[in-house]
Amino acid sequence: MLKIIANPSQIITVDTFGRNVKRGTELSDIGLLKGYSILIEDEFIKDIIPTRSISSLDADEIIDADGKIVLPGFVDCHTHSVFAGSRSNEFSSRLKGITYEEIAASGGGINNTVDAIRKTNVEELIKITIPRIDYFISQGITTLEIKSGYGLDFENEIKILRVIKYLNGKYPINIIPTFLGAHAFPPEYNNNHYEYINLLANDLLPYIAKNNLAKYCDAFYELTAFNLTEIETVFKKARSLDIPLKMHTDQFNSIGGVDFALRNNVCSADHLEVIKDDDIEKLGSSDIVCVLLPGVSFFLNNRFAPARKLIDRNAIIALSTDYNPGSSNISCLNLIMSLAALKMGMTIEETISAVTINAAKAVGVNKECGSIEIGKRADLGLFNTDNYADIVYNVGKNLNYMTIKNGEVIYISD
Repeated sequence: MLKIIANPSQIITVDTFGRNVKRGTELSDIGLLKGYSILIEDEFIKDIIPTRSISSLDADEIIDADGKIVLPGFVDCHTHSVFAGSRSNEFSSRLKGITYEEIAASGGGINNTVDAIRKTNVEELIKITIPRIDYFISQGITTLEIKSGYGLDFENEIKILRVIKYLNGKYPINIIPTFLGAHAFPPEYNNNHYEYINLLANDLLPYIAKNNLAKYCDAFYELTAFNLTEIETVFKKARSLDIPLKMHTDQFNSIGGVDFALRNNVCSADHLEVIKDDDIEKLGSSDIVCVLLPGVSFFLNNRFAPARKLIDRNAIIALSTDYNPGSSNISCLNLIMSLAALKMGMTIEETISAVTINAAKAVGVNKECGSIEIGKRADLGLFNTDNYADIVYNVGKNLNYMTIKNGEVIYISD
């Protein structure tokens, strides 16, 4: 079946010339085309041809993109979208000067969401999460990562991962599950960290691997979270089960997380708000994706990650919402792009590369999507503008008109 995305004002291909990633100055090259149309055959991009040539083709369907632009489907590569309850009281406390770390140290923070998750059954959790995924799709997001980490015991971590698996089957987009049992210590293990690490490594991870419940294993390295010895135990087991690794690091304190990430060959190092210059150099010469989360800095009123330094040192940069109830109650990827431009010194072009091909690399799907290249899946967003700059310029405004996943239209705006 041949489809044509016909006569768009612009196509932003984010062409990688087969490399499937952009680093350093390459992020600025977004492959802008004018006067071209896209051919889709079945689920894949068949060709990109001059619009004047499409009249000779016998297409089964023509999607009129006149006055619109086409981009690769967006990838939100770091979220905690399966959660219950609200932490608005903590938000109020932070406005009064109490820090996120102080709230966590006093037993609040993540553990408040853990309590809510444990009180919420699977059916309710699915019902809560569905509107969130619908909203992501409405923005042109075709791949979404979701982490566990709000159950913090066997039953509830598995519950979250099973919810993610169910939703992945329900929706046409890719929903990628990440196991984040090493997110925080639950209250019942506050005085027995060893037993909780044993639970993660020897009970949860083998069960998750056997039942194919997570693509990645993540861990939060921070003074108020897990130390390197604890994370190494978890990562060692994950590696033995062929589960790739991710890592939260350098969010509040820079205490050796980057070196540990490099030694463990993680796929992505996320946060990096307080990364040191020496570590920037190290990441610039590695293949680790630096997933930056400006929504967290904005929401917590904290320092922003040094995106400009990372890009100038040839690093691979991605952007994501980190959508969660405590530190980034933001599910608008457009806002994240605007914050990256306004607060982290990124150009509009760099933000586009960071939410497409590099975000796809962060979750291991960059060979099949993240750019508009012949042979890749037809994951696309059509936007109501004739100039790609409007996506970042219109802060917090969703300009997406149509979302296409695997060549099929899955969303059209009213």
